[in-house]
Amino acid sequence: MILSMTGFGRGTAVCNGREIAVELRSVNSRYFEYSSRIPRSCSYMDSRLKKQLNERVSRGKVELSMTVQNVEAADAVVTVNMELARSYQQALRSISEELRIKNDITTSGLARFPDVLATRHADVDEEQLWADVSAVTAQALDNFIAMRAAEGAKMKADVESRLSFLEECVGKVETLSAGRVEAYTSRLYEKLKTILEDRNIDDARILTEAAIFGDKTAVDEETVRLRSHIAQYRSILELDEPVGRKLDFLTQELNRETNTIGSKCQDLDITRIVVDMKAEIEKIREQIQNLE
Repeated sequence: MILSMTGFGRGTAVCNGREIAVELRSVNSRYFEYSSRIPRSCSYMDSRLKKQLNERVSRGKVELSMTVQNVEAADAVVTVNMELARSYQQALRSISEELRIKNDITTSGLARFPDVLATRHADVDEEQLWADVSAVTAQALDNFIAMRAAEGAKMKADVESRLSFLEECVGKVETLSAGRVEAYTSRLYEKLKTILEDRNIDDARILTEAAIFGDKTAVDEETVRLRSHIAQYRSILELDEPVGRKLDFLTQELNRETNTIGSKCQDLDITRIVVDMKAEIEKIREQIQNLE
């Protein structure tokens, strides 16, 4: 399955009184890069999240965003420092008796004194929370990969159509190259005939020159390799694994063989075909830069 490196996926669920939401975004990158924005209370699971993503994503710059909200229970509890409250109460009573003023202390008034009331985070079962977050992340991953696969299928179809065009161009080059040596031989013979004014022409010399020309300008090896690369390209596109790097290498080979044909052939029609092929290979290269 061909996957794009660009994708988005979201997963949400309410688990054990918490509403958990996970979003995944990715863009192109040569390697797997991970970044996250998660609550501080969940920082202990960041490495686990990275591992979970890397098991299903091999390339791309992936950003994970997560929110966790308590919907059924408070995430903090209030504690009372009774010893300190009693000390405040005793101190106020002493002031009242000593100065003979009214002791008007109330519970709400006493609670306002420093450190009488304190808040702390409620105890959390970290393993249970991780299990819930992991399940929601798996849901987000499924949606994320589904989007990558949908885009990858379109890119695969586009690349395959361009490979068919390249194959047609290779056929045209082969056809034009087939009669190139014969045409050169005829032109050489006519030119010598004009120059020598019907005097004896050394046919062996003409054949030798034609053979040298044919050897210098032969593109049979290049066209055979191009057909082989195109066939290999198609087989790689059917693999159920990351193929971006393999296709990147093959694209370089396609470009190299096409350049060699262009440098060998001095035929105008072949040159035009080579220009079209190079333009098409560049479009293929741009597409596979986004493949995982």
